[in-house]
Amino acid sequence: MKKNIAIIMGGYSNEWEISLKGGNVVHDNLNKEKFNSYRIHILRDKWVYIDDSNIEYTINKHDFSVDYKGDKIIFDCVFNAIHGSPGEDGLMPAYFELLGIPQTSCDYYQSALTYNKRDLLSVLTPYGIKSAASYYLNFGDEINEEAIIETVGLPCFVKANKAGSSFGISKVYEKSLLKKAITEAYEHDDEIIIESFLDGIEVSVGVITYKGEITVLPITEIVSDNDFFDYKAKYENQSTEITPARISEIKVKKVEAAAKLAYKVLKMRGFSRSEFIFIDDEPFMLEMNTTPGLTTESLLPQQAKKAGISLEELFESVILEALLIKS
Repeated sequence: MKKNIAIIMGGYSNEWEISLKGGNVVHDNLNKEKFNSYRIHILRDKWVYIDDSNIEYTINKHDFSVDYKGDKIIFDCVFNAIHGSPGEDGLMPAYFELLGIPQTSCDYYQSALTYNKRDLLSVLTPYGIKSAASYYLNFGDEINEEAIIETVGLPCFVKANKAGSSFGISKVYEKSLLKKAITEAYEHDDEIIIESFLDGIEVSVGVITYKGEITVLPITEIVSDNDFFDYKAKYENQSTEITPARISEIKVKKVEAAAKLAYKVLKMRGFSRSEFIFIDDEPFMLEMNTTPGLTTESLLPQQAKKAGISLEELFESVILEALLIKS
């Protein structure tokens, strides 16, 4: 009997439109002989099922069901394609855990931890995973420019601590521009991480559980046309993404080991995509995404394709993994 799969997409962050695109790719590529696929828009003002005629049906939040043409649809599994809140920060995974509905992303604790850049890097540091020198600020803290520069140097990156797709990030070259960058970051989050500039090759490493095995996908090298891999570089074709990356074998081995170690240490499951910058041969971790982009142009699908994994196989594997865990 075919399983009913709810593909949740949208979300409450600035990434909601990107999420809708990725969710539709999942919908279009699921095997229709094995799964009944339902597009569910999770938005601040409504949770709705969108049928193939683009008619909306309200989701019952008490049990995450939907009344559709006289029938009540119950979902066997939820495919999480939401970037940012509430899909990537632990809220939706916790909700589905309470309801007892399997879902494809990592568990709620891992979601919340990885969404917080400061906490993620702090947890991984004792395991030998390197990261840039950093300085933390919370909204309302005194801004001591001298202490910041003494800790991280110039240039440095000012980042919103909990935001995706390079929202709220600035590269700062001069002390006089530091407060402006901090103000802009606070528009996206009340916590900030300021990091030293790492001048090296940037790579993205997908790690997934595929057919029951932790699998490191081919590495992507990021060459931005801009000063760094910002929103325009990611989504407006202002970067070159090269898979597999043009890096030495020692770099490949070290970054694969670091990405896989992070996945294991955090007890991850489903998809992840981690970003690193090399200083000499050493990879320094920037962040981990637990609901990475899933459009055909996104990095994880590109990497899966290089590994010989089709979108249908990629999406089916993560659904079967979620169903197996709950069985």
